Order: sequence, then C-alpha cells, then structure tokens
Amino acid sequence: MGETKVKISRGKFEHINRLADERGVIAAAAMDQRGSLRKAIGKAKGGEASIEELSEFKVQVAEVLTQHASAILLDPEYGLEAAKHRASHAGMLLAYEKTGYDATVKGRFPDLLDDWSVRRLVEAGADAIKILMYYDPDDTREINTRKEAFIERVGAECRAYDIPFFLEVIAYSDEIGDEKSFEFAKVKPEKVKKYMAEFSKPQYGVDVLKVEVPVNMKYVEGTQANTEGKVAYTREQAKQYFRETASVSRVPFIYLSAGVSNAVFLETLELAAEADTPFAGVLCGRATWQDGIKVYAEGGASALRSWLEDQGVKNITALNKVLSKGAKPWWDFYGGKDNIEVI
Repeated sequence: MGETKVKISRGKFEHINRLADERGVIAAAAMDQRGSLRKAIGKAKGGEASIEELSEFKVQVAEVLTQHASAILLDPEYGLEAAKHRASHAGMLLAYEKTGYDATVKGRFPDLLDDWSVRRLVEAGADAIKILMYYDPDDTREINTRKEAFIERVGAECRAYDIPFFLEVIAYSDEIGDEKSFEFAKVKPEKVKKYMAEFSKPQYGVDVLKVEVPVNMKYVEGTQANTEGKVAYTREQAKQYFRETASVSRVPFIYLSAGVSNAVFLETLELAAEADTPFAGVLCGRATWQDGIKVYAEGGASALRSWLEDQGVKNITALNKVLSKGAKPWWDFYGGKDNIEVI
C-alpha cells in the first residue's frame, strides 16, 4: 500500500501463487483434521476408526475436491498418501502443529509435531506451513507472551526456508466458556480484531492470516443461520465488524469455515462480500465434506466417493461461485502485483 513497493521473497511469492487460482484467490480445501475426524468417523460407525480409515477418507476427499480447489491443507501424520492423490494444479499446505491441546493446563498452548520441522515439511512437498493456535488477546501477559514467542520461532524457521507461513488463530475466553454462545458472540469481533492486528506485525513472519469471521452468523439479525431470533448484531453492525477487523491487518487474510454447515458458510461469505471485505479466499474444510462422514461410515470408500462427486462437488462449486464475486486477489492487499518487488 502507498508508493513504496512491498518486498516479498521469491520463494514465498511463488509458493503463495501456487496455492491461489489464476485470479490470485486462495480457494483451498482443508483436510488436516486428525483426532476430531477419527472420533467423528468412529462415532458414525459405532466403533473405533482405524488410522487406515482416516487416511482413506483423506485420500477420497483430496482426489475429488482438489479438482475444484486451488490447494489443499493436509497433515503430515495421516495425510501424505492423500497428498499424492491431489490434482496436479493444486498446491499443498502442511500442518506443523499437534492436533488439540492439553486441557489440564490453562492457556491452550500449541505444540509442534515431534517428528517434523519446516525443512522436512518442505521436503514432503509443502507450498506453505500452517499453524493453528488458540489465542485470547485479553488473557494474561504471561500466557500470551509464551504464544507470541512460539509464533516468532515458527516465522523465523519459515523465513529461513523461504516458505510461506499461514497462521490460523482461533479466539476463545476461559471466562465465558462456550465459543458458540451468545455471550461469546458479543465479544468475538473485538477479539478477532485484536489478534489480526497483533499477528500481522512483521516480527511474526506471517504471510497469510487464516482467520475466523468476526461475527457468529447465528446471532446476526435476519440471517438464515439465525433460527432462534436472538440478536447480538444487526446486519449493518455485522458488516461494520467485517470492515473493522479487515482494516487492522497488515497481511492478506483468508477465512476459515470453523465447522459450520455449507449453507451457513456461503451466507457468511456473501455478507463479507456485501461489506466489501478484502479477504483473499478461504481454507474450507468441514463445510464441504462433513456430511460425507456418515456416508463413509455406512458404505465405505466407494460410497464416500460417489457422495463427494455429487454433493461434495456441488458444495465446493457453490463456494467457488461466492468467491468469484467476493474474494480479492491476495496481491491486491499490497496494491496489486505491480506494487510487489520480488527479491
């Protein structure tokens, strides 16, 4: 932005483009769920899901949905077989964090996979490194300093290997509890705004922020998602929160689907587009494929594949249609491609 050109290293620039479509929009599928997916498949089966089943599910999703996505996010624990089955045009992000967090310790601290490093993830074919971290900007300084230092270390490692760093931040509050609650919905816009401002500071080395939408659509007045009639924000207030959170970011950002249904996510992105939010795309997981879990549990890989080729493709096609209207090329965040100096 402004007259000074933004300097981006060649490796980071080329890899971000590998993750985006020809317009420069990141239309990526997310398939790095581990513990939660294994539990969901097991629950649908009425027994425990094996590691082989987890891998098989990922393979089917990668093979079908990457035909319609610019990239896919996978994990190196159970997703490397799926990586081989993705469409040739599709870039790949790899997760670097362990799944979940230690619930016995206050702070929801992130941890890295023991057997992996950025170098190893790059060798496995990653176009970007992704970290998920829970963060309450209003938590104690002691807890947040530890998390901020953790992100600085990962950022430095990505810089050393000239690979993009995608940081996914999830807001929470130990005081309020349930992040899906009406009480949390009221504080969510401010928390998202604070963490977007914080983690787009240069010391973290984050290239793209993967963020939550700043509102809970369930509590936006007049939305289809608002089935209870409880209102935390009017439609105009919600749009203003989209604009305000976007305005504090210093790096391009994309939205995550956060486990909502496909219909709710589409409505969310339409609202973001209506607010003229400069988001550079999405990393969309469960909204696209979660209804396939039951299909897989009951009928196996072939049934899942049939479902994905039908409903899964319809879900991702509808998503791409909304992105074509609302999402902006990632380089537009910096004033356009001509305003970037590749070094």
